[in-house]
Amino acid sequence: MSPRATFLQFSPPSIDETDIAAVVDALRSGWITTGPRVKKLEEQFAAYVGAPGAAAFNSCTAALHSALIALGIGAGDEVITTPNTFCASVNVIEHVGARPVLVDVEPDTLNIDPALVARAITARTKVIIPVHFAGHPADLDPIVAAAKPRGITVLEDAAHALAAKYKGRAIGSSGNPAAFSFYATKNLTTGEGGMLTGSPELLDKARVAGLHGMSRDAWKRYDKGGSWFYEVLMPGFKYNMPDIQAALGLTQLAKLERLQARRREVVAAYDRALRDHPAFELPARRADVTHAWHLYTLRLRPDAIAIGRDEFIKELAARNIGSSVHFIPVHLHPFYRDKYQLKPADFRVALSNYERIVSIPLHPGLADADVSDVTSAVLEIAEAHRR
Repeated sequence: MSPRATFLQFSPPSIDETDIAAVVDALRSGWITTGPRVKKLEEQFAAYVGAPGAAAFNSCTAALHSALIALGIGAGDEVITTPNTFCASVNVIEHVGARPVLVDVEPDTLNIDPALVARAITARTKVIIPVHFAGHPADLDPIVAAAKPRGITVLEDAAHALAAKYKGRAIGSSGNPAAFSFYATKNLTTGEGGMLTGSPELLDKARVAGLHGMSRDAWKRYDKGGSWFYEVLMPGFKYNMPDIQAALGLTQLAKLERLQARRREVVAAYDRALRDHPAFELPARRADVTHAWHLYTLRLRPDAIAIGRDEFIKELAARNIGSSVHFIPVHLHPFYRDKYQLKPADFRVALSNYERIVSIPLHPGLADADVSDVTSAVLEIAEAHRR
C-alpha cells in the first residue's frame, strides 16, 4: 500500500457553513459575551439529555471545578476517581484542596471499577467522579448504590459521553451532576467550552463560583430592565461561556444526531475490517449501554504483534495517518506520582492497557476512502510485524 498523499488528522472539528453563519450573526448582534445564546444553549442542552437544568462554562474543567465548589468540597475531604483519564479530572480535586483517591479500572471498558470504588470509601469520602472513558458509560448503578446511603455525591465526568446512554437513560439525566466537554475534538464543539447538568440548586451555586462569585451576570445587569447592582458572595473564577461559543454550540447541537450517525458508520467499518485480526483488541461495548463513540481505541496484543505501541504510532504517521493515546495514567505524572508516592504498578489494569493502547481517527468528516486508508494502514503494519 502506498502512503496517503496528505496527512489524515486524528480528530478535526466538524464545522460547516451553518456553524460559521451562526457565529457571524452573534458577532453582528452587539452582544458577544454571556447572554441570550448561552441561555438558549443551556435550555436546549438540558432538554436534549433530559437533565433538570444546565449551566454553561468555558470548559469541562471549569464545570467540574465549579461543581466541587458548589458541593462544598475542600481540605480534609476525599474524592475517588480513576487514573485512566485526562489530568483535568484530578487537577480540579487538588484545586479545592481535597485529596484524590485513585482506584483501578475494569479490563474491558477501562472505566472505574465499582467494586474497587466501594472498597476505597472512607469517612472522608465526599464525592466519586466516574469518567465515561471514550464515550462508554461507566457502570453507574453499583457506584450510586455505594455512594447514596453514605451521602456521597456521584459527579460524572461526561467529557466523552454526550449522546451516550446507560441502561436506556441518557448520561446527564440520572440526577447526578455531570460535566460535559465541548473542546475542539469532542462530538459537539464550541472550540472550548463545557456544560454542567444537575439540580437547579447546585447549578445556581456553580454559576456563582464560575463568575467571580458575583450574584448577577452581565446579561442580567446590562439587558433592558436589568439592574447594575451585584454582590460578591465568594472569591470566584472567570469560567463563563460567551455567546460567540454558544452560537456554535446551538448549531452543533441541532445536527448532533447526524454527526453521531456518521461516527457509528465509521465504527462499524472499523469493526468489520479489524475484528478478526489477532493483533487487536477492539473497543468494549456492553449490551446495556449506548456508546457515544468519542474515541475508537485499539489495544495491541503483544502475543500477536512484534512491535510496541510507540513504534506502531510511528508507522501510522509514516503512512500519513494521525493517531493519539488516551490516556497517560494520572499516577505516572510527576506531580501525582511524587506527592502521593504512587508507583506504576499501583494500578495494574490502567498501566497495562496504557502500554498497548492507540486511538485511531474517528470523526464525522471521515470519507469512506479515509476509513479504508486507516484500516489498510493498520492491517499492513500488523501483518508486517506479525509474530
